[in-house]
Amino acid sequence: MIPRILVGLIGLGLVVFIHELGHFIIARLSGIEVEAFSIGWGKPIFTKRIGNVEYRIGSLPIGGYCKMKGETEFQDALAQRKDEIPREKGTFYGSPPLKRIAVAFAGPAANAIFAILALAAVWGCGIEVRTLGNRIVLASEVEIGNKFPADEAGLKTGDFITAIEGRKVSNFQEVQEGLAPFAGKRLDIQIERDGATSNVFVVPRLDPSTGAGKIGVYFWNDPIIDIVKKGTPAAIAGIRLGDRIVEANGKKLNNTVELTGVLKSHPSSLKLLVDRKGEKLEKTLVLSWADNGTAETGMTFATIRYRTPTLTPPAALVKGFQETVKTFVFSLKSMALLFQGIDLTKAVSGPVRITYMLGDVAADGFGEGIGEGLSAVASFLALLSIALFVMNLLPIPALDGGLILLFLIELIRGKALKPKTVYVFQLVGTAIVFGLLLFSLFGDILFLIGR
Repeated sequence: MIPRILVGLIGLGLVVFIHELGHFIIARLSGIEVEAFSIGWGKPIFTKRIGNVEYRIGSLPIGGYCKMKGETEFQDALAQRKDEIPREKGTFYGSPPLKRIAVAFAGPAANAIFAILALAAVWGCGIEVRTLGNRIVLASEVEIGNKFPADEAGLKTGDFITAIEGRKVSNFQEVQEGLAPFAGKRLDIQIERDGATSNVFVVPRLDPSTGAGKIGVYFWNDPIIDIVKKGTPAAIAGIRLGDRIVEANGKKLNNTVELTGVLKSHPSSLKLLVDRKGEKLEKTLVLSWADNGTAETGMTFATIRYRTPTLTPPAALVKGFQETVKTFVFSLKSMALLFQGIDLTKAVSGPVRITYMLGDVAADGFGEGIGEGLSAVASFLALLSIALFVMNLLPIPALDGGLILLFLIELIRGKALKPKTVYVFQLVGTAIVFGLLLFSLFGDILFLIGR
């Protein structure tokens, strides 16, 4: 676990570093003196002065900061009971409002540019995609006693979802993208059943733990073994690549979802009937269950695999921009769901959970190969960069968006801000941000306990 956390810390630090680098570059171009630029936080373990800037490496490998001359002068002015913040040349508050707005916006903008370039690199090289088809299994057949929107709409196990609101879909990912952002909205879904097509209307239900819209379906996957991990129950039992599981504890299996139903009873062993090139074999997996209710079988089932075509640099940049915009729009829609009764402790991730998730993404990706690992990490960092872009531009005091709002007010009024106004604004913002941080850390702790 430790290497994964270190990888996560480095990745998270890179995204924050790029954010601060944006502030640094525009501050220098705007004539604002930068006193210190640090890679990492905490007590410096290395310093080097070049010109007027002291470059530092902090003891904590997380992010960094850009300290501009005079950015805390409002505190000194308030302590000295001055009516105005000093406007010395080369200081942050001594610069015109438009320059300060540019500096504040530069951090989020750097994250957006990084996201575009990262996604462009991924699409330029091509992506190994693993997904499932568009054939469904009703969740109510596994979660006995529960009814979902799919049941109410008349969907059946074995149906293929072929279009959502007129947009063709052919795999699991496309179906998810067509449903997740539209909790509570009536959607027109086209299905194929026994070779005939028809349309039904379904209203996705809000999932409080994720904020996504769900209709209560799993996706069909044939129970054919694709990977067997060494030293796991499947490997010990003699399960091999290409085996097809026909039965599990006496229940016939048509898809992997039905195996999930068998595992719900937490059996101590799993007696499988396996079809191996026409030969029927019996295999027994001895299972051990963790406190969080999971058991590692060690077998992974075959999925649909394909590789996207490599793109030319111009085409890759266009694709990276399109994907960034799409993710940005989806992020805004997701934020609106925060006020619709979702479980914030599960839906909102803090630095601990992000670090853990990034480490997992890296480990799983590199487990498939170097190219897949780099692609997975770049995609996750791009997603994280877009999230920072959105969050930092919120008009919350102490965030970049709050500063931009403050300086816009000053620009419109044509008057310098009072030290007390800036102080109160920043104090309120710091309290809000600190409260959000504590809340997210609480959710992260619950997440780690669950893991």
